[in-house]
Amino acid sequence: MTLFEKFGLNEELLNAIKRLGYTKPTLIQERSIPLIIEGKDLIGESATGSGKTLAFGCSVVKRVTHGNGLQAIILAPSRELVNQIKESLDRISYYKKMNIITVYGGVSINNQINDLPKADVVIGTPGRLLDHIKRSTIHLKRINLLVLDEADRMFDMGFITDVERIIQSCPTKRQTLLFSATMSEQVIRIADRYMIKPIKVSAEKMVDPAKLKQVYYDIPRNLKLSLLNHLLENEKADLVMVFCNTRRTTDFVVKNLKASRIKALAIHGGLSQNKRNRTMDLFSDAKVQVLVCTDVASRGLHIDDISHIYNYDIPKEPKDYVHRIGRTARAGEEGKVINLLCDFDYDNFNRIFKEYPEFIIEKMERPYLKKIVAIGPTQRPQHQRFHRRRY
Repeated sequence: MTLFEKFGLNEELLNAIKRLGYTKPTLIQERSIPLIIEGKDLIGESATGSGKTLAFGCSVVKRVTHGNGLQAIILAPSRELVNQIKESLDRISYYKKMNIITVYGGVSINNQINDLPKADVVIGTPGRLLDHIKRSTIHLKRINLLVLDEADRMFDMGFITDVERIIQSCPTKRQTLLFSATMSEQVIRIADRYMIKPIKVSAEKMVDPAKLKQVYYDIPRNLKLSLLNHLLENEKADLVMVFCNTRRTTDFVVKNLKASRIKALAIHGGLSQNKRNRTMDLFSDAKVQVLVCTDVASRGLHIDDISHIYNYDIPKEPKDYVHRIGRTARAGEEGKVINLLCDFDYDNFNRIFKEYPEFIIEKMERPYLKKIVAIGPTQRPQHQRFHRRRY
């Protein structure tokens, strides 16, 4: 008997899990699946990549009957995460017929309108789903399962009002599952207001601090691009994510990396959905090694084999730094975070240490750099003061 069989899953689920090659549940799966199968409302505190899609997927497969109309809704913060959940649910429901439809902005709404009457399950972003509710192109009277995935991210992105309107449009008699990497005040308020005696479970962070090395370089702003280029050429790496704070900087960095013959692609909210999908496919398949992105476009994505995280810009919010670095040093693998600091990053960097004093980030000496003449403009942030201290 496998550990999954002890959860009392039906044959369809067990066969699908066996087909996927899973033999041992992750911590969040072990703690949440028995409660989910019982029909309890649940709050799961768990990071991206911890296996929560399989956890709430068990409820989808159990509660949804093909042909009975729309019975389950899953909300996620980004188009990429919606598609990622869809792929996972297709595999989890392999032995059960089920129409799973995705809805999000950036693509034709007419195709979605045509597909929705046949949907058993809808996975969507809050804005587009609310648009369908207003148009009466989606009907929620038979919803018996509501999943809020990456809830803290949705609220950080300003979707809390949309999410509340969607919840209020669903029947009160339902199972509600909420998953979030952090328990913010907004997350707790939503749970208190709309969930019925929810049980909270949490899983340990998948990042192994012993295998995660964090460093920083303090350099003049006009050498930041040269340093990034140097490190990408000289650091031995698998897949690399480079984080920028704005779309404009993201495009600027990619343009200049390509000029230096480094294969890199950009992903941010200003790109078409088709282009974002193609970019993620190329990066996930390791056909391109370097992905330059903003936080919004990358939220919630689980990508294996990330060995290096570069912070070309230091994020304004310390928790965004934690989310960024949590994409490496997973499942026993080593990872490295490299922060590129210049004068306009100092305040943001200081805030990280105030929020997470336990972080050990080693200062590195600047290597000899061949200065790159940048192509195209980038933003020139206001000068900020650096309160020097030991890091």
